[in-house]
Amino acid sequence: MNVSHASVHPVEDLPTTDGGVGGGNNNNNEVPRVRMKDIQGMPGTAGGLALRICQFASAVLGLCIMATTSDFPSVTAFCYLVAATGLQSLWSLSQAIIDIYALLVRRSLQNSRVVSSFAIGDGITSTLTFAAACASAGITVLIDNDLNSCAHNHCIQFKTATAMAFVSWFTSLPSFLLNFWSLASR
Repeated sequence: MNVSHASVHPVEDLPTTDGGVGGGNNNNNEVPRVRMKDIQGMPGTAGGLALRICQFASAVLGLCIMATTSDFPSVTAFCYLVAATGLQSLWSLSQAIIDIYALLVRRSLQNSRVVSSFAIGDGITSTLTFAAACASAGITVLIDNDLNSCAHNHCIQFKTATAMAFVSWFTSLPSFLLNFWSLASR
């Protein structure tokens, strides 16, 4: 059986770098590694700081609205919302302080350990906040639509606090995804 086999013939590839503007060293065979620019929204950028401030503001607003109602401790989902938004606000505030420091000293936070800790923290807090917001939304719908007892409860405050928790989750999701993506692209 005569079958032709594909063969690969090695060809010497000459480097395309010329060693710089002035001619310099022509023996440079190593091509410099290209690093991705800091994308806005990642740690240590102005976009990242804006996301952290939005996360913090919406989490604190939801926490304060829910904590001012007198009957939130009677429902477990509302207690969970207070705990989750409290954790989210502390995490976002600490990350905002780190972002402010990095911006002031012009330091990049693209170290793999730092980014992985940010990604893990963002993943945990965003998951907890989303779960608490969903649980609180379910109880709010139950109180408002199914039991028709909004006149006896603080439904407007419950709905507002739940909406703020969803806003906090929605603004924490890009932080998590950008940090996770930057880890995957290394």
